[in-house]
Amino acid sequence: MGQEVLALVFTAVAGYLLGSINWSIILTWFFKDKEDIRKYGSGNAGMTNVLRSVGKLPAVLTFAGDFLKCVAALLLSQAFVAWLAPASVEFYDVARYVAGMACVLGHIFPVYYGFRGGKGVVTSAAMIALTDWRVFLLVLLAFAIVFAWKRIVSLASVVCAALYPVFTFLFLFLAEFSGSPLPSHGEHSLAYVLFATLAAVFIGGTVLVKHRANIGRLRRGEEKPVIFGKKK
Repeated sequence: MGQEVLALVFTAVAGYLLGSINWSIILTWFFKDKEDIRKYGSGNAGMTNVLRSVGKLPAVLTFAGDFLKCVAALLLSQAFVAWLAPASVEFYDVARYVAGMACVLGHIFPVYYGFRGGKGVVTSAAMIALTDWRVFLLVLLAFAIVFAWKRIVSLASVVCAALYPVFTFLFLFLAEFSGSPLPSHGEHSLAYVLFATLAAVFIGGTVLVKHRANIGRLRRGEEKPVIFGKKK
């Protein structure tokens, strides 16, 4: 048990430190003459604010950087488990969730930037994609539908944050739980299903809390849509 705990500690630390690398801050500094993205637009250190305040190329690079740092965190988690607890098959999946949560926390509260980071949407998307691709496809579909309808990134993000725990529980309970009522299912334990669901609740809840100002503006009809081809 001690080896498993140590693997999770290494996973959490590595995930947090990688998550703290905020590409919106780095790329804005590079593209906008050493300026801080947190002084522009909404003040958020994230892709949408970079798109509006700096440009399309920096926004695309921010997306890629914030996605790939979560990929790196999850790959490291698998290496730590393989090194310290290779016999625990289900533990590989647990470590991926721990790495993802730590990376999202690092993005939101980066140790390198005074604990003032972004809202964790892109990094959360990477975590979802790498922990359960089926849930990711549903979340992505929900995002696409809401964004195509309203063109408001924050609204689409809030809807997806609320749906993520629901999708996670349904898929794991029906398709992966060893006691699933369906004839074809996986071998995961109920403890794993509950842990993964709680991880999804944590991520979804964190994203919702970080969007509380956006939720207020949405309720007042003040949130601005993204308009492509026009400079804000």
